[in-house]
Amino acid sequence: MEKLNWLTANQAAKGIREGFFSSEDLVKSCIEQIHAREPEVQAWIYFDEEHAMTQARRADEWRASGKPLGSLHGVPVGIKDIIDTGDMPTEDGTPLHSGRNPWHDAKVVELLRCAGAVIMGKTVTTELATYAPGKTRNPHNPEHTPGGSSSGSAAAVAAGMVPLALGTQTNGSLIRPAAYCGVFGFKPSRGLVSRQGILRQSEHLDQPGGFARSIEDLALLGEVLSAYDPDEPGMLPRATMPLLRVCEEDSPMPPKLALIKTPWWQQLDADTQEGFGELVAHLSQHVGEFVLPESASTVLDWHNTVMEADIAFNYESEYQQGADKLSASLREQIERGRNVKAFDYLKALARIPMLTEALDEIFDRYDAILTPAVAGAAPFGLASTGNPTFCTLWTFCGMPALNLPLLKDSNGLPVGVQLVGRSGDDARLLRTARWLLNAIK
Repeated sequence: MEKLNWLTANQAAKGIREGFFSSEDLVKSCIEQIHAREPEVQAWIYFDEEHAMTQARRADEWRASGKPLGSLHGVPVGIKDIIDTGDMPTEDGTPLHSGRNPWHDAKVVELLRCAGAVIMGKTVTTELATYAPGKTRNPHNPEHTPGGSSSGSAAAVAAGMVPLALGTQTNGSLIRPAAYCGVFGFKPSRGLVSRQGILRQSEHLDQPGGFARSIEDLALLGEVLSAYDPDEPGMLPRATMPLLRVCEEDSPMPPKLALIKTPWWQQLDADTQEGFGELVAHLSQHVGEFVLPESASTVLDWHNTVMEADIAFNYESEYQQGADKLSASLREQIERGRNVKAFDYLKALARIPMLTEALDEIFDRYDAILTPAVAGAAPFGLASTGNPTFCTLWTFCGMPALNLPLLKDSNGLPVGVQLVGRSGDDARLLRTARWLLNAIK
């Protein structure tokens, strides 16, 4: 019973549903782990033990009454502190929002509650989900960064505090911390998950997702979060995708993977290049190399143009009212964004559909793209959250991406492998990832 906190979300939901243990048992085990690891890891910005236990008891009472159960009934989930919660503060990692208490849940939190989840608390984010680090440390070595901006969510799952946690990505804020902390991470296609009630950094680039301990858990979480929201302008009316069912199906034939080194391959450290090479060699009969044109490297400039202009617009009130309370890095981003010309901004935005359409041709021959998630293991020190470059292209195009915790460096720190799919084809991407994991066992 003391190991319940290490169960996957699917295992935990099944155990509660079938009566092997209660939600109260599971939440208590997670709380004990939080007490054990939180002083070192510092993943939480808000955690109320009694509130978590109250939710768990209500979940058990609901089950005992014989009422229908949601797919995450009684399962604890951590929420990144830029995602609104009606019963907890949401302070966005800045003193400018200290004491902020939203009236309503974000849509993703509402969906989690409808699925029966226990909202454990708020996990640490970097400042306004940008580059200035929060207090969280890497669970594998507290002298190293956990990545950002979804620092606390990745660390909480990696440290066994919760089986699931929510994050967001505008550049590399989900896949990078998943890679550094050695957990599974999922950035769904842009438009699959509602952004209502989530801090708006960039209308064009913000993409919610999550962290878990298995690929099936990511599918389960993604399925819950992908319900249509008529108030989200980025979503179209559609049925909820059966992500978990498709993920658990066998592929009709072995998938083909496009190895894309990207123009930034030379930034990989020696350990990562060696580990990635061994992985590709093991999968050689299923992998073909696809070379992007050198001009693809300009996507970093396009992305920065859009992101910094949007940051300047969306954080205008914070800049005007409390620039002295913002980090130097965020002030510089805002000031650069304020100087972006409308022509350059619109030109960069126009590149998104053009580039996405060009990349679509890859999926006429391949099921997924195999590419690094990060340049190497989590860097030493806590002053930076690491390099997001290997995530930028896929975020810019809104393509679904996964981190698979498959590699380690010579010091034993995790290094992630990234799998990327065609925009809107999240279910196939999850199924391909499950096949890949089985292929390297």
